[in-house]
Amino acid sequence: MSNSKVVLITGVSSGIGRAVAEKFVAEGCRVFGTVRNSESAQAIKDVVLVQMDIRDEGSIAVGVQTIVSETKRIDVLVNNAGVTLLGATEEASIDEAKHLFETNVFGHLRMIKAVLPHMRAQRSGRIVNVSSVLGFLPAPYMSLYSASKHAIEGLSESLDHEVRQFGIRVSLIEPSFTKTNLDVNAPQTATKIADYQKELAVVSQAIQKNVQKAPLPDAVADTIVGAALKPWKMRHTPKGEASLLAKLRRFMPAGPVEKGLRKTFGLV
Repeated sequence: MSNSKVVLITGVSSGIGRAVAEKFVAEGCRVFGTVRNSESAQAIKDVVLVQMDIRDEGSIAVGVQTIVSETKRIDVLVNNAGVTLLGATEEASIDEAKHLFETNVFGHLRMIKAVLPHMRAQRSGRIVNVSSVLGFLPAPYMSLYSASKHAIEGLSESLDHEVRQFGIRVSLIEPSFTKTNLDVNAPQTATKIADYQKELAVVSQAIQKNVQKAPLPDAVADTIVGAALKPWKMRHTPKGEASLLAKLRRFMPAGPVEKGLRKTFGLV
């Protein structure tokens, strides 16, 4: 195990994070996964669980230093942890927006800033940021989540140009609907405005329907492992709907793409 790549993954309690941790282990990597509460977290075979809150710089500093003290390096960072929010943009409070961005954007940034000094020192590393097809597509009634993923796309592309001089590369993962608790139990805005509720109910039902028929996290997890261990490229879309949407966005006129997107969300 001494020559194994050291992999740090955020948010391994369930869903994509848990699946990707297991797959890195299968590849012979030395895997550390972050959880909010190590006492209540379910163990993952051959994965070291590290208690860390990516909204807290102190928590991150302690966790990363603990790993580096033991391994002397970090080869791969997978920024997977995230939250979502369903509701009209007008309904969302500034506090709700801040809460979402604290995890989805600033949480990623905190992890990157904590890991980069070690990757620069070793002159190698791979940072894999989990975005979404909503990082390049709009999503009615999910504007804040979509905005956070658009932000991660811009952050990742810009960062890659800065750090490649040190042998470090940055990649994006852009999955579509995936059957995870994050989507099944998506929280809604606390404030409700009557004018939006009819359409919001339609969108919410469409999202649940798409999540229920969506694939399990394994395909996304395979894509993440490939992005970390195989030759570099910036964007990775899991096979299936995500890859199709990426091609449609790139090659089809905006009108048909918008029409298809509205249909997906149950809108006319």
